[in-house]
Amino acid sequence: MGTEQQLGALVIIGGAEDKEGDCVVLREFVRAAGGVDAEIAVMTAATSLPDEVGDDYTRVFERLGAKRVDVVHTDRREDSEREDNLEKIKGATGIFFTGGDQSRIVEYIKGTPLNDAIQQRRQEGAVIGGTSAGAAMMPDEMIIEGDSVSNPSVGAVEMGPGMGFLPGIVVDQHFAQRGRLGRLLAALVLQPAVLGLGIDENTAIIVTGDEFQVVGAGTITVVDETTATHNNLEGLLKDEPIALCDVKLHILPHGYRYNLKTHTPIV
Repeated sequence: MGTEQQLGALVIIGGAEDKEGDCVVLREFVRAAGGVDAEIAVMTAATSLPDEVGDDYTRVFERLGAKRVDVVHTDRREDSEREDNLEKIKGATGIFFTGGDQSRIVEYIKGTPLNDAIQQRRQEGAVIGGTSAGAAMMPDEMIIEGDSVSNPSVGAVEMGPGMGFLPGIVVDQHFAQRGRLGRLLAALVLQPAVLGLGIDENTAIIVTGDEFQVVGAGTITVVDETTATHNNLEGLLKDEPIALCDVKLHILPHGYRYNLKTHTPIV
């Protein structure tokens, strides 16, 4: 087992990242995965258009100079036991989960030999990246779906087991674009997690050790519930608004960093 410092970085993208222009966010994923020596496995479990989406990312990663790009299709759970798919992971320095439906990632991959291979590669330093659904699945408890609402309520969000790459944290994506602050707050109150990260489109966090750095065009909204003094969850019905007092909020653009252990922005 590797130590925490040796764990591969996480590159968590809020969706709709630029694939045609400067590709700032995907460029940083390739760089983290080894640059011109990067060997990338593209995981298409989340999407209902695996061939098309796999081809798109293959084209982008090859244009950015990755040494090799393999696509790992898992259209059903049995595909996560296939030897050819396991081999693609064993050689990968970067493993990238596409967008789509995050529940499919968990359903087809979690608890399979493919999942074991991915976790093993991360212990050995491989980078795990994901966009949209591939970002949502990062925590141990993930947002499955929910309404884009201004007021948080118990019924605003549905949670379920995630892939556990970033435990103790709730992640939401397409954040500013879809007005998801209420949904993230509801998720935080309903979970034992105390930190919520809202990631805008064409924006990512790169998590190494206890810190993350922001890259891209938008911002990261950090909601810290460790300071909260009150909520009204007890006895609340599904559609009634949640009260939440004394939470901390940080908005972090490109270049800013944040310490996940001390819960402090680094400015």
